[in-house]
Amino acid sequence: MRLQELFDLTGRNALVTGGGRGIGRHLALGLAEAGANVAVASRKIENCQATAVEIERLGRRGLAIGTDLSREDDIAALAAQVIHEFDHVDILVNNAGAIWGEDTLEYSIEGWDKVFNVNVRGLWLLSQAIARHMKAIGSGSIIHIGSASGLRGEREEDMPAIAYNASKGAVATLTKDMAVKLARYGIRVNSIAPGAFTTDMMSHITSDPDKLDAFNAKIPLGRSAGEDDIKGAVVFLASDAAAYVTGHTLVVDGGTLAL
Repeated sequence: MRLQELFDLTGRNALVTGGGRGIGRHLALGLAEAGANVAVASRKIENCQATAVEIERLGRRGLAIGTDLSREDDIAALAAQVIHEFDHVDILVNNAGAIWGEDTLEYSIEGWDKVFNVNVRGLWLLSQAIARHMKAIGSGSIIHIGSASGLRGEREEDMPAIAYNASKGAVATLTKDMAVKLARYGIRVNSIAPGAFTTDMMSHITSDPDKLDAFNAKIPLGRSAGEDDIKGAVVFLASDAAAYVTGHTLVVDGGTLAL
């Protein structure tokens, strides 16, 4: 197979959760640019609809679905709807996530449960539902979006959100275990651990040039990541270019974890 064909996703169908904005939108558009039809799902259907319109402009089929990934019934309905609409699902990208900021010694169980219900429990339940379908068709690629924060400890001043880091650490381990257990069905499972991306979540930094310069100075490559940095990563892991890659966490953080 020629190199360009290895990255071609034409004829494949993908589901991206949290695909209405930020990194999720970049992921969805990247898959569509590579040829895939893409369903995007999140609690805010309006954002998903906007992304679906952009996907359609690329000549692919876009589908917007409103769902709450902390609710088991919503997860089952989402999986059923996407399989029904697309007939088959080749790629699942678990990007939806929750974060709760609070001082560690005062961290509430409410916040802990909210984060784990979406970032781990919801991710697992959707993966299980889609993996059953992928087993039936004999192949599939599942990609979890973790975080560089799940692979390290952080000072309270920098990241007062201990449940978030713990949940993303769980995702990294779940990636490995799922990869081993699902390999027999032709299903690959990998994850991406992004570092700092210029999305809405970083607006408190990007809106202040001095803060942004100071922040970027701590990154070996000297900049925060943009949409092209995540598009290439997800297309690689979703495509035949990564046919022999499973159980891997691809860190996309400008070298920060290497410090």
